[in-house]
Amino acid sequence: MKLFVIALLISLLPAPCPLGAETVKDREGAVRKDKETMENDARWIFNDFALGMEKAKQSGKPLLVVLRCIPCKACMGIDAAILGEKSMDPLLDQFVCVRLINANALDLTQFQFDYDLSFSTMFFNGDGTVYGRYGSWTHHKDPYNSTLTGYQRALEAALAIHRGYPANKAALAGKQGVELPFRTPTEIPTLAGKYQRELDWNGQVVASCVHCHMIGDAIRSSYRDKGRPVPIEWIHPMPVPETVGLLLAPDQTAHVDDVMEGSAAAQSGLKKGDDLVSMAGQPLISPTDVSWVLHRSPGQASIPLVIRRGGSESNLTLTLPSGWRLKTNSAGRVGSWSMRGMVTGGMVLVDLADDERAKLGLKPSELALLVKSVGQFGKHAAAKKAGFEKNDVIVEIDGMKNRMTEGEIFARFLQEQMPGKMVATTVLRGDKRVDLKLPMQ
Repeated sequence: MKLFVIALLISLLPAPCPLGAETVKDREGAVRKDKETMENDARWIFNDFALGMEKAKQSGKPLLVVLRCIPCKACMGIDAAILGEKSMDPLLDQFVCVRLINANALDLTQFQFDYDLSFSTMFFNGDGTVYGRYGSWTHHKDPYNSTLTGYQRALEAALAIHRGYPANKAALAGKQGVELPFRTPTEIPTLAGKYQRELDWNGQVVASCVHCHMIGDAIRSSYRDKGRPVPIEWIHPMPVPETVGLLLAPDQTAHVDDVMEGSAAAQSGLKKGDDLVSMAGQPLISPTDVSWVLHRSPGQASIPLVIRRGGSESNLTLTLPSGWRLKTNSAGRVGSWSMRGMVTGGMVLVDLADDERAKLGLKPSELALLVKSVGQFGKHAAAKKAGFEKNDVIVEIDGMKNRMTEGEIFARFLQEQMPGKMVATTVLRGDKRVDLKLPMQ
């Protein structure tokens, strides 16, 4: 029988959590309580994906796998709703349900998703074919948001794909994972030897967890530590649709809420009110499926679209210009924390608004990155040690004076500047210009 897997992967943030992520006070107790509550639950199989897969194959039911960071409060609301909301029962009854609480043993050839999200879902057939992905930055930003409409739409859309399988298998080819340098997180050098495949229930269980965001961090480090450029898809992974000017409704499958004027989406002919049916030939189940297509797109690409407008379907083409991915906003991603250690010496950089630039006598086209904060420990103290201060404004870096965001700095320097390099930087400090050297790490 046909089968799909839903993997809901919620990144586990180590204490202290980067980017101010809020956690419960008793992290260890919360994890053990979840195990006590869920391991004998009538619906959920606790922390055993293989058992869930076996039961799904035997029953012919789909398999739903939730990976939840128990200590982290991000997306607590939607997690609680999935577990307790009775309106979800008719959908959940169609699945074998599994709850995973760590990423240690994930097969990275199967589980390729947005590792920075606190809530992600993947859908598979029992033969391993990926049906689609779901993730929610809305829930990630608001841990008490328990709305389930978008999630329900994704489940229903995945079921529709499942009903059409295997006749639709060719259309799913682009949804499949690609070859990665490592098979599991515990094979990645910075994690290998520190973590095992199983959690240490006899010791400090939280400290034995590989957290989802650590996968991206470790893969970036694997390139950086060898003095190699970090691939752009690991610097700006799973770009949100807004990167190409497309605003999608969070409570629908892929409904266009708005299109930014002058953007690639606008130039493609997309309009507010359109529904995206497929992208790059792939049927869509959520806005995250759009991010996956963008994630797998090269520097320049023409992506075929099928849209529904006014009750009828038509074809469009989304053309991605050179350098489109540099416009990705990475500021809210957990992964930006480690990249700041590599590139900005721990500084958080914010592109100044035009009115603030005018006060400093700077043009809209010029570089003006405000040092919002300076790190204090380890790699993140490198900028402080080099003389950078909070409220400095970077106006030149490595000879570049044109306007750039922090994300563009990440992309350029992680590909062009290797560890050990000292990058000439000029900052405005009050009414003075100060020349400094920013260390690459």
